[in-house]
Amino acid sequence: MSTKPNAIIFGGLNTCSRALAAFLVPLEGEPLVANLRIVDKYTVQPPTTYLGSEFPRILEKPNVEYRQVNLCLPEAVPACFDPAEGQEPYSYVFDLTGDINWERNHQIQIANTFNVARHVGLEAARRRVKAYVRLQHPFYECKEKGPADEKEDIKPDGTIGTWWHETLRMLASIEDLNLVILRTAMVYGPYVDGGNIIRLIAVAATYGYLHKPMKGLWSPGKYPSHTVHIEDIAGAMFAVANWIAGIGRKEADSVAGEEIVFHNDKAQLEAVEGAAPPEKRCVAPLFNLMTRM
Repeated sequence: MSTKPNAIIFGGLNTCSRALAAFLVPLEGEPLVANLRIVDKYTVQPPTTYLGSEFPRILEKPNVEYRQVNLCLPEAVPACFDPAEGQEPYSYVFDLTGDINWERNHQIQIANTFNVARHVGLEAARRRVKAYVRLQHPFYECKEKGPADEKEDIKPDGTIGTWWHETLRMLASIEDLNLVILRTAMVYGPYVDGGNIIRLIAVAATYGYLHKPMKGLWSPGKYPSHTVHIEDIAGAMFAVANWIAGIGRKEADSVAGEEIVFHNDKAQLEAVEGAAPPEKRCVAPLFNLMTRM
């Protein structure tokens, strides 16, 4: 038996999976996993999303494999978990799936976020993976002063927030799933090309180049945003995977379990297969990740 786990990253090629892959199998130095498989809807040859200059070199590593798969199709998911001949099963799963477009309607969010995570989560539970890490982006209505802690009941923001949050309740309700949730602040860092923080950094750099004070709609300190570097997200995902792999879901719930409170339309939820009932108490280990300001 290898002392290093085999890992799969699902989704997130346009968000954080490239940084996670670089952390798990760096260009220089010892890899943290024996084998890494990355699964997403995009192609990489030719690329149909931004890859940056580093990620294509990581894909050339002998222990790294990329698969283009439509994860909206439930019948396509089981094969993603099948290891290569002579290789040990995949024991770590990093779920970075989900639609990050704020303009999607309920039906598209259900199909692209909720259903995809459900297909992957159910198969991961069936395979008895040791760690299933779900990355949750900050699609919430956060308070203006100070960060929210893990125990606070924060309201999802809009359609995207509603279904990303509902996805957490669904995953928390899957039996035998060694789930741990990592809820992040706004991400920034190398090769990150989306989100408000990137725009602010670009605008600030422009004002700096012009040697002029940066002007905004609000005074400095108004509506502050908590951020987190993408490399910290990658490190945290691997850390929580090691943590839950060592103790299991039951003990993880007792140590860091938090209730994922219902925030949805009960009538709309009735037509969604696999959704946790509104009255169900859904609990899962959950950690916030941000840079303290």
